[in-house]
Amino acid sequence: MHIITPEQVAPFSLLRMRPVYACACLIAAFAALPARAASPVVTVILDFKGAYSAQARREMQRETAAILHSSGVRLDWELLEESRGKSYSDLVVMTFKGVCEYEPAPPRYDELGPYAVTKTTDGRIQPFGEVDCDRVVNSARLAMTGADYDRADLLVGRALGRVVAHELVHMLTKSAVHGKEGVEKPALSGRQLIGSFLPLSAFDMNRVQRELAAH
Repeated sequence: MHIITPEQVAPFSLLRMRPVYACACLIAAFAALPARAASPVVTVILDFKGAYSAQARREMQRETAAILHSSGVRLDWELLEESRGKSYSDLVVMTFKGVCEYEPAPPRYDELGPYAVTKTTDGRIQPFGEVDCDRVVNSARLAMTGADYDRADLLVGRALGRVVAHELVHMLTKSAVHGKEGVEKPALSGRQLIGSFLPLSAFDMNRVQRELAAH
């Protein structure tokens, strides 16, 4: 499923607008992952197609785990090349295209467009997603000021972590429903993506826990 413009918004989307109201556009609609009764573990396979910062990757993983911690979900992380030949119970593959590290380039002007896409087969949502790192980095860059540039890669990783956490909530709840606050809001500004901690709301935490308890 692809979102090209805000007018074509579909379920599981996080809208992205122009810099003044910088919002990230995300689509998350993967196949639901089966959960274990206690401390379910989801393995996230990371497939980076372009350059990435090790600091940004670490911060992405830390931020995603911190957001989902309150729901009781634990995350394991593997690079694609490390996962070959292994088997996993609960698995999602996230492909990152573009450059997943800070670059001091001028802002892009094609502000409208997808932040992420999902794969579907015969209308069924699959556990494969693709994140456009160029758009994530651009939104983070536009929101940075002053001392933010001294920790730019960390902030890029934080933004990526919030995007991934938003996606995982949709997967775990098997729902296109968005929250009214926190990381699961339908639209987040660039500053919200890199600012102080953006938690999972009590509403969304309860939705995740209810779905996990049903299995």
